[in-house]
Amino acid sequence: MEKTEIKNIWEDLHGELYRFIAHKVQGDTAADDILQDVFIKVYLHIDQLNDAGKLTSWVYQITRNTIVDYFKQKPKESNAYNESWPDQETDDDLYSSLSNCINSKINKLSPADRDVMLLTYFKGYSQKELAAFLDMSYSGAKNKVQRLRSKLKDSILSCENVEYDKTGKITDYTGKNI
Repeated sequence: MEKTEIKNIWEDLHGELYRFIAHKVQGDTAADDILQDVFIKVYLHIDQLNDAGKLTSWVYQITRNTIVDYFKQKPKESNAYNESWPDQETDDDLYSSLSNCINSKINKLSPADRDVMLLTYFKGYSQKELAAFLDMSYSGAKNKVQRLRSKLKDSILSCENVEYDKTGKITDYTGKNI
């Protein structure tokens, strides 16, 4: 493929791809870096594209894979989603204790399950966006979120210092360690 064709791909897709990437990662620098990596990969592997009609979906697949690689490279101690967790310090001690309790329950999930919960509840991903991000069916993502929601709820409600009504809504919480 000629350089002019790569330039045309850049002109057609860079804005749309940047918004897609920026929605999934925090920080303009990270989004810019990922976008640059995507176009380097497109340039290096464009000869592997057999059907030019599938160019956009091919570029988006490269983009999703590059975003996944980005998150895999981040150090474990500085989880990319920590900034979106409920506040752990607040004037309201009860809220703070409950937030810490919820965070500890989320931390006990497997890394993959924890990421699903954090993306949907704290990063605001819809289940359709989650399905696209994880490259799975919408119904699969929906079932996974519902299963994890139930698992987390059961984990929180099983604590002796959590009181709830017959519908399962938390009505009181004593700030003891869980």
